[in-house]
Amino acid sequence: MSESVRMWVEILFNVMYLVVIWGFVFAMARRRVSLLPEVRSYALLFMWAFGLLALGDTGHVGFRVWAYARGGLDTTINVLGARVGLVGLGALSTAVTVTLFYVLMLWIWRRRFGKPLGWLGYVLLGAAIARLVVMVFPQNQWNSSVPPWTWSMIRNVPLIVQGLGVAYLVLRDARAAGDRVFQRVGYMILVSYGFYIPVVLFVQRVSMLGMLMIPKTVAYVVIAWLAYANLYTQPSPALAVQRVRYRQ
Repeated sequence: MSESVRMWVEILFNVMYLVVIWGFVFAMARRRVSLLPEVRSYALLFMWAFGLLALGDTGHVGFRVWAYARGGLDTTINVLGARVGLVGLGALSTAVTVTLFYVLMLWIWRRRFGKPLGWLGYVLLGAAIARLVVMVFPQNQWNSSVPPWTWSMIRNVPLIVQGLGVAYLVLRDARAAGDRVFQRVGYMILVSYGFYIPVVLFVQRVSMLGMLMIPKTVAYVVIAWLAYANLYTQPSPALAVQRVRYRQ
């Protein structure tokens, strides 16, 4: 695949992804009043989790598209007198929001299954804090369109711990409860990391591996769809009664 074709595939996919993921977020927000009481506490967290994810990815994807439009991924802009790389700034935004996404996913697991954090939950929260601290260091070279391998590993190991830990907890308790929806959520998290880990490990050596971010991103869209289709499309009993009265 030529660099030009790759660029346009990435741009078109990124734009479609943002339209779809924001569509789910707005649909969840619009239907939040009709949530069933027994799912409301964690269904709303799905809305906030994907709102965060969409916000960070808008920066990440939007700045990449902007960089392409300005001539290439190494494009920089002037911010308060300093030159800032568009791609690096976008990568930082999504790095922060995806960390918080998995914190909310941990809380979704707690509320869905009524579980205490336990030692593993505290480890996952610690991993989130460690990742946020690591991202402050200048060695991350956020201005670079290709991050340094060593610091990319240092900041991504806690994220991998977060994601795989949450997937384990969700799958363990979803299987015990016979909850097929949350089993699928857990499997989709594993699928996303199955595509993401090779990118973290080898993208500096084989740039084409960056294309694995497409199926990784699709896995997140599937999770959003599972949450919306199974939690947000069931009318509450109160609204159902109101609709019957209106028709009468």
